[in-house]
Amino acid sequence: MMETVDTTPDFRGAMSRLATGVSVITTRSGATPIGMAASAVCALSMDPLQLIVCVGNHLYTRTAIAEHGRFAVNVLGEDGEHLARNFGASKPDKFAGVETVDDHGVPVLKDAIAAVVCDVAEALPGGDHTIFVGDVRQCAHRVDGRPLLYFAGGFGGLRP
Repeated sequence: MMETVDTTPDFRGAMSRLATGVSVITTRSGATPIGMAASAVCALSMDPLQLIVCVGNHLYTRTAIAEHGRFAVNVLGEDGEHLARNFGASKPDKFAGVETVDDHGVPVLKDAIAAVVCDVAEALPGGDHTIFVGDVRQCAHRVDGRPLLYFAGGFGGLRP
């Protein structure tokens, strides 16, 4: 008989040592803004301009992105831990008190150090997540922005 070993805790521990930037993924469900904190964001292609975001299949944000067909990646700055915690929480109105701009059909956080608005090009299965490939439609950044990082279960920044 083969012994089954649960490597999930080891995998979580190993991946927690991969420092990542923190973003908020935003979209809409009808007129309602929807958002979630995410670290699984990555540039994919320069020609065409594309990026990927990975969203848990159990999350309403996943359904909203698939239905709306557009999303924004809002990269948080080192002073954005409150936004990461807000959008990482399960609560009814994550946008209460959060300033946004909605010039591109999805809410973009005013306090983000960078934002990329994408149309969904593909939705691919990825285990318990969906991998959304986004065609970039608009992007902007602040030259002086420094990123919020996530490492080993905590938030931090780059050394000056």
